[in-house]
Amino acid sequence: MTSNSIHIGIFGRRNTGKSTLINWLTGQDISIVSPLPGTTTDPVKKSLEIPGIGPVVLIDTAGIDDLGELGSQRIRRSQEVISKVDCALLLIAGNQFGEYEVQLINQFAAMDVPYLILHNKKDIAKIAAITQTVIGQHSTAEIIDLHTGDDSYRGRVVEAMKRVIPQAALLHRSLIGDLVTPQQIVLMITPIDSEAPEGRLILPQNQAIRDALDHDCITVVVKETELPVVLDKGIKPALAITDSQLFGEVAQLLPEEIPLTSFSILFARQKGDFEAYLAGTPHISKLQEGDHILLLESCTHHSSCDDIGRVKIPKLMRAFTGHTLHFTVVSGLSPLPGNISQYALVIQCGGCMVTRRQLNNRLRPFIRAGIPVTNYGMTLAYLNGIFERATAMLRNRADERREKPQKEYQMSIFNESNKKGMRDE
Repeated sequence: MTSNSIHIGIFGRRNTGKSTLINWLTGQDISIVSPLPGTTTDPVKKSLEIPGIGPVVLIDTAGIDDLGELGSQRIRRSQEVISKVDCALLLIAGNQFGEYEVQLINQFAAMDVPYLILHNKKDIAKIAAITQTVIGQHSTAEIIDLHTGDDSYRGRVVEAMKRVIPQAALLHRSLIGDLVTPQQIVLMITPIDSEAPEGRLILPQNQAIRDALDHDCITVVVKETELPVVLDKGIKPALAITDSQLFGEVAQLLPEEIPLTSFSILFARQKGDFEAYLAGTPHISKLQEGDHILLLESCTHHSSCDDIGRVKIPKLMRAFTGHTLHFTVVSGLSPLPGNISQYALVIQCGGCMVTRRQLNNRLRPFIRAGIPVTNYGMTLAYLNGIFERATAMLRNRADERREKPQKEYQMSIFNESNKKGMRDE
């Protein structure tokens, strides 16, 4: 499963059958099932394929009514999952619906997470009319009364999930599909340094190659040391994509007429708030002595002397601004610092390991607070003085998409006017 998988979270009180539900949906014994409350202590993930939806990751969470100090920690971890899912399943049983469920519903609404309400253990007690009435006072979500011992309900649950999962989550956003046409050459410059995994390419490079092949492009992959050889052979790519840390070197070698961008910037457009990145990046020039910058790494990895986020970006930014700057790194999807107002700038990695919803939920608090946000690739392009060049083709496509609805509207008015003129004649 990739970061493009749909993430579906299962939430509810202890002993409502959440673990049984995930086993029932997958047809496998993924989560431990026990009649004892509190069996699930940490979120459990299972990747699978659901026909009509595609690749999904089901996440089983601890009971929202867990007890004690450890229980509070488990509840917090369950709540953190909400910002990471594209759809939620709120499981209730025995007609229990109260404060716990209302809190979850409010959190779903705050994170703009669509959800279904499943009343489980129908074989013991069907959902009562009064329960449906109370739920209706707090939610307009679809309610399904079911029994996980009966497979005939599975299809109904899957169809309901297909209805509520946002189309934006189901849509696979191409990295370069709108930038190139079939048979054009796409040149990818990929360094093999201390950060490169042994015997393979990093995920962004793999995904970019696959995306180019999916769009019938001719893909040329080369190390930066062989780039002059490629150019000497007269190869003229329609698009060149480089690792962000090579921007300065590649920009000098590559003729200006060849569009140039980076893997990280492509992911910024595919998953992040691209307009916010474009607006936030120039704030690098406005940083002051002693400012604090937050670096968000969406994956976890061992740091090296070549680490782009923890080593290279801080070093380049201090040299570029001439100021003493303080950097904080948060890796994976760990909780954000409590006081975000202390940061003058937030720099997000490409986000190849997370979903679009996860990345945007990560950035939302900073954007709402008016804190500039940018991306690793855009930062390095700016520090190397080629920000405009590295984003030019992507800006043009964004402008075209914005203009298209207006042009279509104007054309519809024009056509309607012509029809009216013909009728008048």
